[in-house]
Amino acid sequence: MDSPGTSPRAGASAVAPLADTDPRVYRRRWLILGVLITSLMAIVLDNTVLNVALKTIAEPVAGLGASQSQLEWAINSYTLVFAGLLFTFGVVGDRVGRKRMLMGGLAAFGFFSLVTAYAQTPDQLVWARAAMGLAAAAVMPQTLSIISNVFDPAERPRAIGIWAVAVGIGVAIGPIVGGLLLAHFWWGSVFLINVPFTAVSVAAIALLVPESKNPQPGRIDYVGVLASIAGLVLVVYGIIQGGDKGSWLHPDVLGPIVIGAAILAFFAWYEARIRYPSLDVRLFRDPRLSSAIAALSLVFFGMMGALFFLSFYLQSVRGYTPLKAGAFSLAFAVAQMLTAPRSPALVRRFGAKAVVSTGLLLVTVALISYQLLGLATPIAVLAVAFFIQGAGMGLVMPPSTEAVMSVVPRERAGSGSALTNTARQVSGALGVAVLGSVLAQVYRSQLSPHLANLPAAARDAATGSITASQAVAAKLGPAGQELARFADSSFVHAMHITTLISAAITLLGAVVVMRWMPGRATAARPVPATGAAAPAVVPAAEPVLAGEAPHAEAASVNGEASPDRTAVPNGAASRNGPRAADGVAGHGGSVAMGG
Repeated sequence: MDSPGTSPRAGASAVAPLADTDPRVYRRRWLILGVLITSLMAIVLDNTVLNVALKTIAEPVAGLGASQSQLEWAINSYTLVFAGLLFTFGVVGDRVGRKRMLMGGLAAFGFFSLVTAYAQTPDQLVWARAAMGLAAAAVMPQTLSIISNVFDPAERPRAIGIWAVAVGIGVAIGPIVGGLLLAHFWWGSVFLINVPFTAVSVAAIALLVPESKNPQPGRIDYVGVLASIAGLVLVVYGIIQGGDKGSWLHPDVLGPIVIGAAILAFFAWYEARIRYPSLDVRLFRDPRLSSAIAALSLVFFGMMGALFFLSFYLQSVRGYTPLKAGAFSLAFAVAQMLTAPRSPALVRRFGAKAVVSTGLLLVTVALISYQLLGLATPIAVLAVAFFIQGAGMGLVMPPSTEAVMSVVPRERAGSGSALTNTARQVSGALGVAVLGSVLAQVYRSQLSPHLANLPAAARDAATGSITASQAVAAKLGPAGQELARFADSSFVHAMHITTLISAAITLLGAVVVMRWMPGRATAARPVPATGAAAPAVVPAAEPVLAGEAPHAEAASVNGEASPDRTAVPNGAASRNGPRAADGVAGHGGSVAMGG
């Protein structure tokens, strides 16, 4: 086994931003960001657009006649493969080239979307969705790692904020797009729409996006790559099984989770002891990265679990169509559009700790406000809650993502990008599974006393879900109206319990951030001039972990330095003329002149 090397920090990066070394990249940097966002939209949309098509796919004539379990696997097969391979493809992209990996992943995603759209059986749909998850895992990490390599540290927070807005908008408009397509076309159109997206994106990437990779990748960590895949897939599979079975004490649930956790523990132990790790676990000693990952994980755990059952509240309890139900997510998207682009400026003024913790508290308030929702509550209450939740997410995602990317060396940006995406996917799956299980158990306990007069088979069917309860009630005719009312009230009660748990999780995230995320650094102090030399502006010192190089690349996300004092790698003059002219400190304390 190789001897462990020094844990690299972003400041120890040997690679300068491409905008500082290539004038064409600098001129095109915002256009490149637009191309990357367009590429990302197809992947993000697909995560939510399927939900509105499930009912149609289950129909025997208009759809495929898929059973409930087959529909679940159509979702879960994508999630399992996507979450299991995110980290691996981030590492591979750093080695073989991020542009090459991005183009290949998008082309594969478009092809498998075409296959999925024309699936003839439920089994074909499940396997095609798994292939889409594989292709999506190749795309997602590359977008953020290319941003990290194109933009310098001064502009990177703003670029990541725009990237985060795109993610939020994609999540929010997915149900709306799906509802519009289903209103005019067959169920396969929700996948077919990905084909033109990916075709245009591949062509634009080939023309505009520069290639980047790790210049010194070292040896491929085969053991680490395989262990990360096996561990993540087993854990996510166990989590999904727990949600499906409604019990966490089943061997099919505990077995995969325990084995997967053991493999991931071995992965962490192994990665800390080799010279070229896929994931340098020593980076977690930096409180910026560890607290940011915790914030992303906990907020997505609470949010995704809540959004999962809110769709049932809107469609099953309140009777909205998929299109009308999806329209409420516009409030979520608008709020993110307003807050996410402004988060870098807020961070510079108040520090990342204050901004991220405020965002988590806003999400907590939104989740608590779901207690106001009932059978006849004005629906505007939900729209306001969605807006508050979206605003909170807009404050959490960009600074937390930038905090991770500022710690990971630029040449290994794919690993950092994959780390943030894996945290979101795994915690989101965990939130749906855990909170979905809680919802099902509370719903069953509330409804069961009202089913005493039904036959045993009907009682078992009715307690499966609110959709199943309404199906049983419909078969009973006028006598089933009372059962339908009990089902609605039981679901609302279960939703209230589950949203309180979600709120507790996001509140825990706020506590973690306030306790461990670094706050604003002390103001920069001038160094006394010697002789006739002009004084150099030197940022306040940051504590350095034992054996690590000092931070040369200022992490503006944490309020540690303003953009006007951002260090320039290797003392190169920044192309951002106004910032460089303000006195950008190069390595060795020299002042870089404006470009």
